[in-house]
Amino acid sequence: MEYVEERPYRFRIGRRGDMRVPGVVFASPALLRDAEKSLEQVVNVATLPGIVSASYAMPDIHWGYGFPIGGVAATDIGEGGVVSPGGVGFDISCGVRLLAADCDRRALEPVLHPLMDGLGQVIPRGAGPGGVWRLSGRELERVLQGGSRYAVEEGHGEERDLWRCEDGGAVADADADQVNERARERGLGQVGSLGSGNHFLEVQQVAEVYDEPVAAGFGLAADQVCVMIHCGSRGLGHQICSDHVRVMDRAMARYGIGVPDRQLACTPVASPEGRAYLGAMAAAANYGRANRQLLAQAARRVFRREAGARLTLVYDVSHNLAKVETHQVDGEQRRLCVHRKGATRAFPPGHPELPEDLRPVGQPVLIPGTMGTASYVLTGVPGGDAFHSTCHGAGRVMSRHQAARTIGGKQLRARLEADGIAVRPVSWRGLAEETPEAYKDVDAVVEASEGAGLCRKVARLVPLGVVKG
Repeated sequence: MEYVEERPYRFRIGRRGDMRVPGVVFASPALLRDAEKSLEQVVNVATLPGIVSASYAMPDIHWGYGFPIGGVAATDIGEGGVVSPGGVGFDISCGVRLLAADCDRRALEPVLHPLMDGLGQVIPRGAGPGGVWRLSGRELERVLQGGSRYAVEEGHGEERDLWRCEDGGAVADADADQVNERARERGLGQVGSLGSGNHFLEVQQVAEVYDEPVAAGFGLAADQVCVMIHCGSRGLGHQICSDHVRVMDRAMARYGIGVPDRQLACTPVASPEGRAYLGAMAAAANYGRANRQLLAQAARRVFRREAGARLTLVYDVSHNLAKVETHQVDGEQRRLCVHRKGATRAFPPGHPELPEDLRPVGQPVLIPGTMGTASYVLTGVPGGDAFHSTCHGAGRVMSRHQAARTIGGKQLRARLEADGIAVRPVSWRGLAEETPEAYKDVDAVVEASEGAGLCRKVARLVPLGVVKG
């Protein structure tokens, strides 16, 4: 794949063939070498009807379904722009929630292992059913419409949890009628569960603060204990993606749409199929928000019991969504459908969608690392590129099968615990699949994001213990 370096941390793939816009990849040369194959998907996304500006890829780019993971693309709704479920992915609204404790590492150390045991006991995980909240059909309907708001109304949280969450805890325009019975069946027993794969709950320490005023605005300070939760919409979201990919694949011919990869199945945003998908996607996003809300409450109870500590929400951000937003393109404000797949919104200070207390400092951007490595808190910056988007994590370089062949789960746990990290896995195989060597260097990914002008570092967090899905 041919590309040119426009400036540090920014590479351009020129238009060719059916590409409607160029490709733009934010990366260092070393990170780009790890992503060569995924650049084919950047080019494919650039052919989508209505796409504007560029087909973007973040520094953690790796191969995905249709879109690369780490892909960002916006389509102009008024010009026949499309929505593609492949631009969101199967784990709709997979995201990260960060909570800050009112204690530091020294206070936590004497009770760390009982705390981790308690978290291991109350946090449901694994590929099958099992969740903190077993819903009735009527309650599931309310979760799909109300997300975290409904969970808080039912006593699972506090008011601050809503204004420190994207969209106030619930995505508007959710249409539960577009969620079929199979998706509902899969969702009934999984609210408040991590799932498997790379999902986790991690107890962390703020090891370094780069910007004290912004960190203070977020509610973070050096040596403070935090909890980071990474999970999404579980089987419900996966089913919704599968269902709507099939519908759009059959419908494309009616709209005269052809794509180079059937995994990019799409229809115009304004079409019946496009509206149906966005309504179902929003419902799954609300389910994902409620999922993290329930897990946060479970963690709060254990922290209160074992450490006498209180957890306060810093922020909750999704990194698999398509959102209707207004951005300036070619000098005019345009209504766009912005796909972020494995990418995070990074709104700058003053942005009207931020809660009032965060507007002076910008949006918290939460970038998890891998087991045994740092995670980062960043903030959006004025003039941020790619529709105010940035990376979402380290990005895989090994398949799960390859990773499990490099190390055993017991061996990995021993290595992590020798480094002072308490590990509570659900299976040895699942732990081995997530060995740190299976991922890119998160420090390099964050450096590239900051160097490209997408965001700015605020704090670095290091792990003390992890509950693994």
